[in-house]
Amino acid sequence: MGIRVIKTAAAAIAAIYTAYYLGLEPPLSAGILAILGVEVTRMKGLQSAFSRFLASVLGLFFASFIFTVLGFHYWVLAIFILVTFPVLARVQLKEGILTSSVIVFHLFDHGRVDAAILGNEVMLLLVGLGWATVINLVYMPKEEEELNARRADAEENFSSIFREMAHTLRDPSHVWDGGELLVAHRSIEAGTQLAIRYRENRLYWNDSPYWPTYFEMRRQQLDTIQQMLAELALVYEKWPQGELIAELLDGLASDVKADVYVGVAEQRVFELMASFRSMELPKTRDEFEIRAALLTLLHEVDRYLVIAKRLKKKPETAKAGTA
Repeated sequence: MGIRVIKTAAAAIAAIYTAYYLGLEPPLSAGILAILGVEVTRMKGLQSAFSRFLASVLGLFFASFIFTVLGFHYWVLAIFILVTFPVLARVQLKEGILTSSVIVFHLFDHGRVDAAILGNEVMLLLVGLGWATVINLVYMPKEEEELNARRADAEENFSSIFREMAHTLRDPSHVWDGGELLVAHRSIEAGTQLAIRYRENRLYWNDSPYWPTYFEMRRQQLDTIQQMLAELALVYEKWPQGELIAELLDGLASDVKADVYVGVAEQRVFELMASFRSMELPKTRDEFEIRAALLTLLHEVDRYLVIAKRLKKKPETAKAGTA
């Protein structure tokens, strides 16, 4: 918020001085328009400036016609609002309603419609929204450091979850509160919002970073981890197959922080599934239930790895975790 306030102040004062220099009336209105035009991302700033300018021009057109026909009376402003606002909303220019109102009320204050007044209002728009766009394009805060922090938080909590799951498989009496799940969820949600802002600060699609894909991958993987935990809750006794899966989870606890997914864990999952198929059938109900839960857990691990394989970044350009 501090950076946006500074940007808003810079855009407003630049617009006011420019309007004063050009002899526009009132110059302070250019500052108001600049304040309305400052946004949090470059892409949103361009879209906002275009929408506000187009909405204001349309507003001037409707207002000029209405004021000329009905006169400059206060009740006519209500007619203008009733006619114009629904039209702007229908053509997806709702964002420009406030800007349009500022310009139209200036026109109403003049008490007449002529080319000089309309030109003055259009120039106020160009100066105010123009400076807001310039400030939006010149500087946007860099999110790289915070994105890396959110990535590190998510990966550290994923790693802790896998270690706790492995511990539980080796010792079913182990008690764990699962707090890492909530922390990981918050990190992923925060990272997702930052990634969207990061992408919108890049004007070209080819310059779009990997971050949105990375946090989407982590979100999907967190869903599979929750399914793993649901199956793990059904494992109430220690079994040899559980020890093998625990070793796999220990490997994932390290692999989750790796930059490139190489498929070692995937091969291990394949081998474990093959060993399950070659085992004798369960002899007791308890053995059947536990082995079924372990096999389902293994399938969820496989789904976790499939997500990484599908959404991973190419090895030669990897800058975000993909395992």
